[in-house]
Amino acid sequence: MSPSPIPAFKLNNGLEMPSIGFGCWKLGKSTAADQVYNAIKAGYRLFDGAEDYGNEQEVGEGVKRAIDEGIVTREEIFLTSKLWNNYHDPKNVETALNKTLKDLKVDYVDLFLIHFPIAFKFVPIEEKYPPGFYCGDGDNFVYEDVPILETWKALEKLVKAGKIRSIGVSNFPGALLLDLFRGATIKPAVLQVEHHPYLQQPKLIEYAQKVGITVTAYSSFGPQSFVEMNQGRALNTPTLFEHDVIKAIAAKHNKVPAEVLLRWSAQRGIAVIPKSNLPERLVQNRSFNDFELTKEDFEEISKLDINLRFNDPWDWDNIPIFV
Repeated sequence: MSPSPIPAFKLNNGLEMPSIGFGCWKLGKSTAADQVYNAIKAGYRLFDGAEDYGNEQEVGEGVKRAIDEGIVTREEIFLTSKLWNNYHDPKNVETALNKTLKDLKVDYVDLFLIHFPIAFKFVPIEEKYPPGFYCGDGDNFVYEDVPILETWKALEKLVKAGKIRSIGVSNFPGALLLDLFRGATIKPAVLQVEHHPYLQQPKLIEYAQKVGITVTAYSSFGPQSFVEMNQGRALNTPTLFEHDVIKAIAAKHNKVPAEVLLRWSAQRGIAVIPKSNLPERLVQNRSFNDFELTKEDFEEISKLDINLRFNDPWDWDNIPIFV
């Protein structure tokens, strides 16, 4: 029996984006193709990747295998990628996109986001890819004076060229969204942000949704992904899977904590992009819409908000995006 279709959000450009996707961050190169292929068989259609994740070739292999076997068509798959910080200069934007398209083995991406509102010095692809924090000078951070609007205008041209269907931003605060609106011809379709009970960002989400931007949450399980990276803040923060409030709500609804966390975002009108290596979790992470959290559940979860951000560029080089 085929998996049931995942509900979709209609973006502000009229295109549709699945409300539940499969996150490709930290998918290992040796397993990524199989994981993506298996996720497609489990009913996932949105794959959230990025140049910085270093696995777009493998993600592309998994998608291509599913297409070649007739499981899906390219048009049924929604591929998201993100422009990394070293490629913000307009003359480098298309170079980076072309690398992504080649790696993913496609002619266009469905959604291309500016990963961070930060412009690092350009590093040629043949020198190091993905460059990560490398800016061409050892361990030193080196920046370029490239306004966000210039990068955005380059993306708009690539939409018109047919290489990108929708454009958006990631890790942008409200002030930068407001500024981008003043100069953009094509409005951002999507805002992707860190979002979990420890970092709820209600005003940012309210503003984005008010102006017609669809919000996608990453790190829906809070510190979980960052514990795996031995990050200090995450290691010192109680996991949401074991938090008494989340466990109590899960028990009340006969669900597991992961389903409560994903449903909490979904009921706020937010898309989610969880990932899992386990087949049973693949199904669980896309089938959490069969129950409703109550007003009381929301009130209890709202008390967990402590503005705790795990993905903060201040930790890299005192970059003041969220200060």
